Amino acid sequence: MKGKIILLVIILIFGSYIAVAQSMSDFEPAGRAGFVKLKNPDMYKGNPHSKFVASYTEKKGSNTAMVVHVAGHTTGYPNYHEGDVYILELGVIDKERGYQPEMDWGDVIDGFIFGVSDERYNYVSDGILFENLDDALAYLDKKAKENGQEGKKILFYHGTVRSGSPIINQGCGFALYYLILIHEYGRLAAYYHVITGALFPYLNSPYANYELSHVSELQYYYNHNMLNYLNTEYD
Repeated sequence: MKGKIILLVIILIFGSYIAVAQSMSDFEPAGRAGFVKLKNPDMYKGNPHSKFVASYTEKKGSNTAMVVHVAGHTTGYPNYHEGDVYILELGVIDKERGYQPEMDWGDVIDGFIFGVSDERYNYVSDGILFENLDDALAYLDKKAKENGQEGKKILFYHGTVRSGSPIINQGCGFALYYLILIHEYGRLAAYYHVITGALFPYLNSPYANYELSHVSELQYYYNHNMLNYLNTEYD
């Protein structure tokens, strides 16, 4: 009985810590936006994943979302409107490893245990390169306010996977999502939001079942340039 009381107290303390940390942040973490690309570019006005992000953001009482990516280039990741929702985009550039769409589990575990150094990365939004996360977030905060931000920025990571299992591989933008969570809430709260963020699309995305049941086909189509529908830089 005493053990149960101690566990309950720990849960209450941790829950209170999460609630206080989140109340002090301008972000509200949602989680993963997708498993595999449905069309390319899929974070672009009118695309299913973009519409999903906008719809969920409105349900949360906000008009501003933010989607983070692994950057494959430095010319894009534009901020744009999907209906009444302003979608901010931020890509991370790993200066040590370069562009790596595959998940490095050693790197992931090391980051979870020891944290992630901001000095390792550059960031890109609207084709503008930033040398640190604070400058990138300050730019996006300014853009959000200029476009009438109401409510918190609902935070997503892109999550799409080019090859292999999207259930195991958390996909595009996961590392940056974790980095922002640490930046905003600290390590313990970041762990909590990583878990809920990974579960998010299973509970909320209208496309989850279709994506997961057509993984190999959609990955083949994407990797053979069969999902492209716009003549633009793709994210």
